[in-house]
Amino acid sequence: MKRYACLLMLVGSLVLPLAGQGGESFDLIIRGGRLVDGTGNPWFSADVGVQGDRVARIGDLSGAVARRVIDGTGLVVAPGFIDPHTHAVRGIFEVPTADNYLLQGVTTLTEGNDGSSPFPIGVHLNEIAETAISPNWAVYVGQGTVRREVIGSDDREPTADELGRMKLLVAEAMEEGALGLSTGLFYVPGSFTRTEEIIELSKVAAAYRGIYISHMRDEAQGLLESVLETIQIGEEAGLPVQMTHHKAISRDMWGRSVESLALVDAARLRGIDISIDQYPYTASQTSITALVPQWAQAGGTAELINRLDDPEMRRRIREEIVYRIEHDRGGGDPNNVVIGLCDWDRSLEGKSLADIISDRGQEITFSNAADLVMDIIEAGGARAIYHAMDESDVERIMQHPATVIASDGGVSRFGEGVPHPREYGTFARVLGRYVRDRGLLTLEEAVRKMSGATAYRLGLHDRGILREGFVADIAVFDPLLVRDLATFSEPHQYAVGTQFVLVNGTLVVDEGKHTGARPGRVLFGPGRH
Repeated sequence: MKRYACLLMLVGSLVLPLAGQGGESFDLIIRGGRLVDGTGNPWFSADVGVQGDRVARIGDLSGAVARRVIDGTGLVVAPGFIDPHTHAVRGIFEVPTADNYLLQGVTTLTEGNDGSSPFPIGVHLNEIAETAISPNWAVYVGQGTVRREVIGSDDREPTADELGRMKLLVAEAMEEGALGLSTGLFYVPGSFTRTEEIIELSKVAAAYRGIYISHMRDEAQGLLESVLETIQIGEEAGLPVQMTHHKAISRDMWGRSVESLALVDAARLRGIDISIDQYPYTASQTSITALVPQWAQAGGTAELINRLDDPEMRRRIREEIVYRIEHDRGGGDPNNVVIGLCDWDRSLEGKSLADIISDRGQEITFSNAADLVMDIIEAGGARAIYHAMDESDVERIMQHPATVIASDGGVSRFGEGVPHPREYGTFARVLGRYVRDRGLLTLEEAVRKMSGATAYRLGLHDRGILREGFVADIAVFDPLLVRDLATFSEPHQYAVGTQFVLVNGTLVVDEGKHTGARPGRVLFGPGRH
């Protein structure tokens, strides 16, 4: 009899965990959805049961009960999207709900890109935790930030002592929870950094199992050389590398992504762990100083203004700005450079350099455009949108198996300025334009590029995939309706089609509306002590 009772107990222990058994209860069930699990595998029909902050069960839950049941019929149930490149510190403390991201299904944001990060990392992460935000949050430590802490914005090599101090700061940041090291080698002071210095700092990140993510030195005329430098850093420092917001800028370089991707493929065949991220637009956004040569920016904004006051220096700077409008971010036309945010004169926002020159009653020439750029800098600067990429390169890079999706955007303050539409539309644009309308990617591959592949790259081992026991970061969207509405002329428009979003098991988007919930968590890198 005892043996029979034991057998019953054993059978019971095997049967009870199976999906759909009567008596099972959950906090939330999503019934009848089309599961795209983030691995790239084909979709399948199943229910999802959430208990606390975890996916407790996937399968047939027809006999189970829950405090909230969502009808997933006709909807896609996917892992919450993870954005590996944002500048979301711009706005997150003013708009902790991060509506522009959550309404796209994005559940995790990363900060500290392009070599510029909050600092110290530990203090920043404590501030995020105390604020309470809707998405999860992780950061990289910026090489440019570290360099500025030690030697300022000077164009010179560090001494042995200064390099040692920088390595110590990187180590401290990794121990405080940074995901890895980011560089912005196009920007001052990163632009003054030799490859060997970056390798030494990357070795420190590697010791803490971190990654290296880089805005490369040049994405225009020096594109291929910059890809090779990125590969070299990963190979010699011994850590995973990511070429961030990969693109081919300037008409002169359109089509050269064929060669840049070939370099990536060759490196991967040699065993170098290199990947890519990209936003799905043909325009970039950054400071108006992107049109100014880096040597002129040494020492910071005050020194740049001093150089502009010197007639000979101003002439030299004008010549290089003309070149950059013709052959770099200007895309060959002053119409291609549009002011996005200008604190000192809001009337300039949304106008191109050509528009402003015309308003001044001047002829639209490269020289007049260069003079205008210098005038804007002297008056207080601005952010600008640069239309200088080709759709064929965007599509080619997007289809590459090593590419994941990233916005490179900030947390939008609705109605303020003329931001890049990527802040509102990146992930929805991929699902609507490139999956449904163009058929460029399968639904499963697109979701993998927005969730599982990014989680793997960032070392987030219990997120990014719909799997029992993993954290319940979930996006539920209508594949027929999901799309971006934001445009370059009218960017302040939320994406549509995402019906429900869970962050750490809490509904943050319910029937297409933000609930106001702020359950986001700080996600630490693998080296945290």
